[in-house]
Amino acid sequence: MHSNAQVLIVDSDPLNRVVLENTLSEDCRVALQDNCEDAIEFIATHKVDLIITDISLVDSQGVTFIQRLKNNSETYKIPVIIVSSSSSYSDEVKGLQMGAVDYITKPFSPLIVRARVKIHLVLKQKSDLLEELASIDGLTELPNRRLFDKHLADQWQSCRAAGNTLGVLLVDIDYFKAYNDMYGYGAGDECLIKVARSLKETVDSHQGFIARYDGVRFAVILPGHTMEQIEVLLYMMHDAIDKLLLPHKSSPICAHVSISTGIVLIEKEFSLGVAKCLQYANSALSQAHVNQERMVLLMR
Repeated sequence: MHSNAQVLIVDSDPLNRVVLENTLSEDCRVALQDNCEDAIEFIATHKVDLIITDISLVDSQGVTFIQRLKNNSETYKIPVIIVSSSSSYSDEVKGLQMGAVDYITKPFSPLIVRARVKIHLVLKQKSDLLEELASIDGLTELPNRRLFDKHLADQWQSCRAAGNTLGVLLVDIDYFKAYNDMYGYGAGDECLIKVARSLKETVDSHQGFIARYDGVRFAVILPGHTMEQIEVLLYMMHDAIDKLLLPHKSSPICAHVSISTGIVLIEKEFSLGVAKCLQYANSALSQAHVNQERMVLLMR
C-alpha cells in the first residue's frame, strides 16, 4: 500500500509516535517529529503526502500546527489526520473546521488508523494526478499556460527578493500556419511535439523552465542567468531545431522548420510587473518576425 508515500507523524508524546510508526511502517515511509518548528522545517525540505498530528500542538505564538499548515500556500494541500485523546464533539468539529481531513480518538485501533491512512493517501494521489493533468498541455506534454503563469509569478518574487536576474523568452515556430496548410494538421501536431521535445531538452540543460504558452508559441523562464548565458542557450535552441531538419517548403526564410525568439532580461526593473514583461517579450518576438531576425533581446 503506497510504499513510496511519506507520512509525517507530529506528536509530543513519544509513546504515540512509536505506536503510530509501528502501525504504518510496513505500508509507507514514516517520519517522526515532536514539535511544530522541526515539523515545518522537515516539510520544507521533504515531500510529505500526509500528516498525523495531535490537535494540542501549538507554536510559541500560540498558533496551532494545523493553522500554520493551512495558512501556507506551500503546505495547505497536505491532508492532516488528527489523533487526539479528546472524544469531545466540539473538539472534533474544531479540528475539522481548521482543515483536518479526519479525526481519530485515542486509544485507537491500529487497523482503523491503517485503513483511514490508506483512504486519504489514495485520495491525495488522485488529487495530485488531477492537478498535474490540469497543468500539463495534452499535446506536447509540457507545462501549460496555467502552470507557466504560476511559475513566473513565483520566480518574479523570488528573483526580486534575492536580487537575481530573470530572463523571459517567447519562442514561435516560423510560418506555422503555412506549414499546416501544406502538410496538414496531423503533421502540424507532430511538428509541435518534436519541437517541444527538442526545446525542453535544451532548456532543461540550462536549469530553465519551458511551457506551451499558446497555440504555436512556447515560453521559457531563466532565473539567475546573465545575458551571455541566455545568448548561449538561444543559439543552442535554434541549433537544436535546425538539426531536426523538418521540411518546410512554405517558409520564405528557411527550407526547414525554424523558430524565432523574443527575450526580456530583467536585471533590476521588477517594478514593471509580470504583465508588462510579457508584453515586452511579445513585442521583441514580433520585431524578430518583422525584421526576419532569429532573436531579439530587450534589457530592462
